[in-house]
Amino acid sequence: MVKVNVIFHSIHGHIYKMAEAIAEGAREVEGAEVEIYQVPETLPYEVLEKMGAIETKNLFAHIPVVTRSMYEDVFAGADALIFGTPTRYGNMSAQMRTVFDGLGGLWSRDALVGKVGSVFTSSGTQHGGQESTILTTHVTLLHLGMIIVGLPYSESRQRRMDEITGGSPYGASTIAGTDENRQPSENELAMARYQGRHVTQIAKKLTGR
Repeated sequence: MVKVNVIFHSIHGHIYKMAEAIAEGAREVEGAEVEIYQVPETLPYEVLEKMGAIETKNLFAHIPVVTRSMYEDVFAGADALIFGTPTRYGNMSAQMRTVFDGLGGLWSRDALVGKVGSVFTSSGTQHGGQESTILTTHVTLLHLGMIIVGLPYSESRQRRMDEITGGSPYGASTIAGTDENRQPSENELAMARYQGRHVTQIAKKLTGR
């Protein structure tokens, strides 16, 4: 079995829906064992309530929250890790950053060296920092010794010009809209499925399983 873990942070559900599509694509690969986890939310309930995020958070409340006691299994125990984070000023969210900053123990013993890493994201506008969010997250993955996999142009949906869509050679993405009401399009979800499948196929080749 090749083990793939999808780890995401989401508030209004866009990244969660993309994570499900990523996992769906990964599961298409024979012998793949795929799990989805969410990172701990650090915003107070009162803030989430003002953001109108309680209802959307409840949509994926069934997804396990990765805690420090799970780091060994979730991170070191996987062959591939696919991270999903909304864009925050061209970077990953603080919630995702907190998890990465807690991986010092695994980093110190090279526990993630040679594992496949990939990233997907969302933003409120078409040019809201999606690419820089993925690229700056890649920097962290490189420090951890991971092998980065993106979304190659063989996934031709990212070339579409007849509709507004996320997606780049760096990774799948979706545009949420400034009011958070736009949901991931089928084109964006298809790219996410492709990325999940592509990452898993590469991890399978590298592990020889």
